[in-house]
Amino acid sequence: MKKIFLLSLLFAACNTSTLLAQKKPNIIFILADDCGIGDIGAYGADNYKTPNIDKLANGGITFNHCYTAALCGPSRALILTGRYAFHTGATSQVTTGRLQPQVETMIPAMLKKAGYTSASIGKWGQLPLTPSDFGFDYTLVYKGSGIYWNTQPQGKKLMLNGAPLEVKDYEYIPDLMHHYAVDFMAKNKSNPFFLYYSLSHLHGPILPTPDSKPGANNYKHYSDNVAYMDKLVGQLMTALDSLKLREKTLVIFTGDNGTAKFWADSATINGKRIVGNKATMQEGGGLVPLIANWKTVTPKGKSSDMMIDASDFFATFMDMAGAPAPDSVLDGQSFLPELKGQKANHRSWIFNQLERNWYVREKNWKLNQAGELFDMSRAPFEEIAVPADTKNPEAIAARERLQQQLDKLNPAGGKTDDGVPAKKKKKKKLK
Repeated sequence: MKKIFLLSLLFAACNTSTLLAQKKPNIIFILADDCGIGDIGAYGADNYKTPNIDKLANGGITFNHCYTAALCGPSRALILTGRYAFHTGATSQVTTGRLQPQVETMIPAMLKKAGYTSASIGKWGQLPLTPSDFGFDYTLVYKGSGIYWNTQPQGKKLMLNGAPLEVKDYEYIPDLMHHYAVDFMAKNKSNPFFLYYSLSHLHGPILPTPDSKPGANNYKHYSDNVAYMDKLVGQLMTALDSLKLREKTLVIFTGDNGTAKFWADSATINGKRIVGNKATMQEGGGLVPLIANWKTVTPKGKSSDMMIDASDFFATFMDMAGAPAPDSVLDGQSFLPELKGQKANHRSWIFNQLERNWYVREKNWKLNQAGELFDMSRAPFEEIAVPADTKNPEAIAARERLQQQLDKLNPAGGKTDDGVPAKKKKKKKLK
């Protein structure tokens, strides 16, 4: 009788644990590569159509002020650790590779403590080691950027859960990534999961897609790549629906940095070019699309002016999952209330850094490390330099406000860039 009672208690405890786990939402984080707001229809792109991504926006929230580092390595480190570069040292493409799991905690490691299973599908970028070293349970990764076909040297073999996966002739790697992303969701549909889905698109080299027509020019191929990226997002949502997981899942679509320089001229909105592009400290470098869709939870078709930077994802996901806080101090703040349509008390500024350059940005003003103040009222199309001796009381107040925030952050007192440029130093030849 005693054994039966104990077994009943054990069964009840397990059943309760399962129910609690099922209440936690899944998180799908779609990270497009080199994708700025001018590439996305929901943001008013003139030259590119993205009906599936736009559908996510129509059913969720479009954020107008989401910022991240202007290059992929520092951006991805910021997203996954929730900590600014001067705290982690991930200030450049080179220094990002020095992150160690013993020092920096990434999202999947903390979600695991809340009962989540995590997958990293696609690009691992300039990040070190492997995704599994930082807490991911299921991994499909390739080296480098812009990998689409096995005709590319780094496209011949991917790594699936640590083992080589040969890519067949005429097999489109983004399609392969999609297959394994859906496989992961299907295998984990009964428990909460986190899918870090790092797309190949839109990083160069820009190559024909399976839907490209023969003889098309390079510009058309870029347009084809935008369309195929959108197609993959649509296919992922179809799979999510077929698994009956849509209402249990927060879907995030964002970019790791702005549009690459070669394509920035065509990524216009209402006929206007965004100032700057990937790798710059202007709007086109760090301003990225951010669309959040959580069926029955996020307000439909909302346009939000909340200031978001990429450090906020970590805090938001921990808040959603009820995960414990990491030992290291997080720089981000949760914007979960905004996702739920509740009144949100979020900070009014974002911080952005690349190498030895940084700025604090409010909706209408920006102050950088050199003490230069910019009027951002015409952003993202213009950044108007404000004279140091201006008598404009609003500009004077903004300078004081932003300088106080920079002083509080003190990026110069953290792990500053060591002077290594975005390209690795060449080793001297032995004589």
